[in-house]
Amino acid sequence: MSRTESDDSVAERYPRRMHIRRTPRPTRRHSCRSRTRTVRTLPAAVTALLLVPACSPGGEPHRTAPVAETVRSSSVPAALASYYAQKPAWRDCGVPGFECTTIKAPLDYERPEAGDVRLAVARKRATGPGRRLGSLLVNPGGPGGSAVTFLQQYAGTGYPAPVRAQYDMVAMDPRGVARSEPVVCLDDRAMDAYTQTDVTPDDHKETDALVDAQRKFAEGCGARSARLLRHVSTADAARDMDVLRAVLGDARLNYVGASYGTLLGATYADLFPDRVGRFVLDGGMDPSLSSRRLNLDQTAGFETAFQAFAKDCVQHADCPLGDRGTTPRQVGDRLAAFFRELDARPIPTGDTSGRRLGEALATTGVIAAMYNKSAWPRLRTALTSAMEKNDGSGLLALADSYYERDAGGRYSNLMYANAAVNCLDLPPAFSGREELEKSLPDFEKASPVFGRPLAWSSLNCAYWPVKAVSAPRRIKAEGAAPIVVVGTTRDPATPYRWAQSLAGQLSSARLLTYDGDGHTAYNRGSSCIDSTINTYLLQGTPPPDGKRCT
Repeated sequence: MSRTESDDSVAERYPRRMHIRRTPRPTRRHSCRSRTRTVRTLPAAVTALLLVPACSPGGEPHRTAPVAETVRSSSVPAALASYYAQKPAWRDCGVPGFECTTIKAPLDYERPEAGDVRLAVARKRATGPGRRLGSLLVNPGGPGGSAVTFLQQYAGTGYPAPVRAQYDMVAMDPRGVARSEPVVCLDDRAMDAYTQTDVTPDDHKETDALVDAQRKFAEGCGARSARLLRHVSTADAARDMDVLRAVLGDARLNYVGASYGTLLGATYADLFPDRVGRFVLDGGMDPSLSSRRLNLDQTAGFETAFQAFAKDCVQHADCPLGDRGTTPRQVGDRLAAFFRELDARPIPTGDTSGRRLGEALATTGVIAAMYNKSAWPRLRTALTSAMEKNDGSGLLALADSYYERDAGGRYSNLMYANAAVNCLDLPPAFSGREELEKSLPDFEKASPVFGRPLAWSSLNCAYWPVKAVSAPRRIKAEGAAPIVVVGTTRDPATPYRWAQSLAGQLSSARLLTYDGDGHTAYNRGSSCIDSTINTYLLQGTPPPDGKRCT
């Protein structure tokens, strides 16, 4: 899937096997290159507002138990006692106001004697005044997004001041991600080639090339990250979160997770319901869906977001896809025609490594801008340059943001971790190319513009070197304290119905709806959403189920 993430970098990004497609992030307000599991899809990608809102009325609030209340939790297994009893050695990590440490977790929770993984943690102490409420763990999504970077570049200074005053802001890179023993699959040059792989094959030769690229990607992960590849599931990462909770000295875990981070949080709540404190799951994912359905739903989600972009684009004089009166369908047809032109004749970008803008990178660039409405002006400019001036640099920059490729040509491990988690969590969407080809009409119906590339990109797990360890299932988290699930009605990476479904599964969930555009809702400009969540985090008062904000 595309990744799912919650950052605003253009990607925002991070969606779920989709690549939960990272969740890309557009302009920054939160800079972390977050992406939400958005669930990204791989290969070539296709693999987190500004109006004063009003809220719908609500009913009587329900208060959670005090944060410091003793937890009725089962004893820690003897084999794990040393992990839970760790004393972190905090140190200055080079970013003013933040301290860092490394903790250990078992590589295999069923066989703790098999060795450890080392997990990077960062913290920014509560600034006061007011009563300290413990730690607030944040995760921007992905899978594959660096929570530590997200904290240091955005959440640690950009979250609402009252929240930062009363909570220690904490982040931990999940196992296999960024600073926590990262999964590695390809070198940078090979990744450049991979991101340019044609994901709309027109004949057997192009299909063979695409399948070969996906196989090589999977083989690279197996060769370079063999030790970790069987141990980076969402359940593993959720258990690591409980070790961290104990190491921090908190009886309950307080948590804000975006995009894929909602699956991570829901999994934690199901494993440790009596240790759930104040939980916000923003941009909810549906754990009951298969990989194929997740990818298909996300494809429809990007189409919904594109329709909103199309309606907005034609209201602006600089829209190269039409003018006032042009329908979204016509806008989509013009964009699709441009993609076909790039498929035949890639255009210059000015990139020092010689990359040209072909259909694959252009599609990724457009998808990246769908994560956040604030990126739409940038997308219009990039499309104008490409379509009217033969300059692909703007769309290439958007695609690079999605993939977390820096100016020196170096990639983060985002896409590697994204695939590793997605392919381990669920059986593949398709067993091979023949099965996928039968589903192409469904994907093209879901999105005439993005259906084919997103369908082909969802084939990557078919060649994964290790088998999935989980399957779709409903998560109830019976006995957990109230959990706030947030859904955005036109979210491209985590469609609104996923949040509705997740809220319906969790026994204590309260659904909070933002009627708007973009991926995730908290701290994105809606005073209604922000005040509702802040009240919950600071006072323990969740919103009434079904509350809506505009």
